Amino acid sequence: MGSEGARSLLERAGRLSLQTGNLLNWGCLRKKCPATPGEEVRDCIQKTLTEWSSKIGQDLNQETVEVLECTVAQAIEKINPEERDELKVSAKLFIVGSHSSSISDAVDLACSALGVAQLDSVIIAPPPLEDGTSLSLEYLQPYWQELENLVQNKKIVAIGTSDLDKTLLEQLYLWAQVKPSSNQVNLASCCVMPPDLTAFAKEFDIQLLTHNDPKELLCEASFQEVLQESIQNVKANEWIPLWLLRYSVIVKSRGIIKSKGYIMQAKRNAS
Repeated sequence: MGSEGARSLLERAGRLSLQTGNLLNWGCLRKKCPATPGEEVRDCIQKTLTEWSSKIGQDLNQETVEVLECTVAQAIEKINPEERDELKVSAKLFIVGSHSSSISDAVDLACSALGVAQLDSVIIAPPPLEDGTSLSLEYLQPYWQELENLVQNKKIVAIGTSDLDKTLLEQLYLWAQVKPSSNQVNLASCCVMPPDLTAFAKEFDIQLLTHNDPKELLCEASFQEVLQESIQNVKANEWIPLWLLRYSVIVKSRGIIKSKGYIMQAKRNAS
């Protein structure tokens, strides 16, 4: 049945939730090192879709579900509760569509996928701005408020930001009820940390981290292209990604990565 059954399910679902599981369990990805974070995301989504669609049987073809779960069963790996205190579970959330309510959906799915009650830290990358528009506190506020709610509800311990300069980080810090614990800086845009940002972060105990993620880790066109390549004759242009979450589970005492994966959600806009 394979691709035909997967296409039939996609034509009747309203949302698609995709989980790669632990990439360290994927032998195929161990052999190949993607050159960029964007290539890694595409590879992971494509392999998950292809593997999932190949296992769709005739019996599933008659089902209609609002949210379609797309996973590679053998790669799913929940955290052993006895080991939880020894592990740090971190996530970076990339909002693709401009909906702050996506944040709680993403955190709930990540907790469920990993079998934990809360995430230790979440860094947010807000949705890309339109050309000529600058990032502002007003634009960030609804996303940050959603994160603050999750901290207050004990779903997240610490929250952080990405690519804020000193001025915007200071504005957010002064306004926020739950202060940012970290700020990621893209080393592609500056080889050395800006001195004013470093001084402010040091004064207010904000950890400065580096990253090499592009502004758009997964855009609408890229997702539709991967969907089209993975499942034959699917109406890929009906599907729009909402958010993408990358998580990592690190053994605190040794600093090694025990688990890493992606979770994403897309919705279907049927005309």
